[in-house]
Amino acid sequence: MKGVILAAGKGTRMREFTRNRPKPMLKVAKRSILEHIFDALKATGIHELIVVTGRFANIIENHFGDGSRFGFKITYVRQKVIDGTGSATLLTEPFVSDSPFFLTYGDIITWPQNYPKFLEFYRNRPCKAQLAVYEVDDPWRGAAVYVDGDGKVIDIVEKPPKGSSKSKLNNAGLYVFDPIIFKYLKQIGKSPRGEYELTDAIRLMIQDGHDVRAVRLEGYWGDMATPEDVMAMTRYLESKGAA
Repeated sequence: MKGVILAAGKGTRMREFTRNRPKPMLKVAKRSILEHIFDALKATGIHELIVVTGRFANIIENHFGDGSRFGFKITYVRQKVIDGTGSATLLTEPFVSDSPFFLTYGDIITWPQNYPKFLEFYRNRPCKAQLAVYEVDDPWRGAAVYVDGDGKVIDIVEKPPKGSSKSKLNNAGLYVFDPIIFKYLKQIGKSPRGEYELTDAIRLMIQDGHDVRAVRLEGYWGDMATPEDVMAMTRYLESKGAA
């Protein structure tokens, strides 16, 4: 299985922290966000990565190179117009071919063991799309995920208004997709935020009756969206000796 990492975002909420570098290269504790992800992926059996870069793409590409220094073979795809996770994912279609693939956002830090556990769950129970969820007080910053008693996803709502979600499950940014996802990515339009959202394609899959399942992550999880998120995760990792 190949892995895709979306690392092209602008990181506008990081303010001065991303003035001269891409968000995935920000240090959390002693390592960049991407290095945390790479280290966690080593236990999954994934050896080939497609990394989608955008703003300051050369910083990521020069640092990781062909990936051999980190135990991976890396192919880079540049997203010239930063207009959403949906369009970023669609750029990888020629590289993942016709097999299921793993995908993660390049600004997620979670308990490293979640990665192999997440993929093991998929291998034991394959489906058309599998996404990770993490329980929060209110998923308004991410996407609210609604599941039935068997773990099947029945709806996903990107950026629900604060306080409106009836689900506390937040889309945690780890996925396994059947290549059929590309069919649905080609059907979506821009969201109210003016972006092509990966979650909109997932929603279309659900509406067409495809088997989309949710897996709860364990331990810690964080979306490094703001400087406060970075500082909180740094303090947590250092307190656990996991930096």
